[in-house]
Amino acid sequence: MKASELKAARLKSRLNQNATAAKLSVSQPYLTMLENGKRRLTPKLVGRARRLFNLPPTVLPLPAAPEAGHRFCPQTFAEDLSALGYRGFAYLRPRRRPKNPAEVVLEGLAQADLEARLLEALPWLLVQYPDMDFDWLVSQAKQRDLQNRLGFVATLAEEVAESKKSQAAERLRHLVRTLQKSRLAREDTLGRSSMSARERRWLEENRPEEAKNWNLLTDWRPEVLPYYGEL
Repeated sequence: MKASELKAARLKSRLNQNATAAKLSVSQPYLTMLENGKRRLTPKLVGRARRLFNLPPTVLPLPAAPEAGHRFCPQTFAEDLSALGYRGFAYLRPRRRPKNPAEVVLEGLAQADLEARLLEALPWLLVQYPDMDFDWLVSQAKQRDLQNRLGFVATLAEEVAESKKSQAAERLRHLVRTLQKSRLAREDTLGRSSMSARERRWLEENRPEEAKNWNLLTDWRPEVLPYYGEL
């Protein structure tokens, strides 16, 4: 969350600085410094501001680097998706607060093997939260050689957004164009690195054009996503 976003949210809510400071448990002079960028917005303050002004989770802080020794847990990932409003896991009760959706997208892309029910949520996140920090997401993807995976998922998301006549389509189109410039020549998979040699040969011949463009061995198409075409 930027200082300007905090100030804009306060002005939109029509709260004065004194009232806002009291609700955020800080002093009015300190709030002034926060709004002017002279003091850092801590994760705790960002969380309070998000709840106070009902802001989207895209304002939540993003990690500078992946957590050391982090082990991927499909159940926790499903709970993260549920916390962000994904209907496929609406039955779950998240045990922790939402993450920034950009962080969740990156974590999903980084998995060598990912269940289909988890993978299909990644394009949804891009459509649902088109104001996420794409610059951070692209930068982190490039550092991990995940730009082809992200480019393909963004392509699916763009087609979903167009099917919904969503305003997110234009932003996603720009994301896809940006990633095309750094497309990797080596072949990769999307959530199925453990597939057999026979499956690989079949996908080489039968993958959709979008997957071929991104050098991915996958048969994912936008029309198989459970939310494709919904208005």
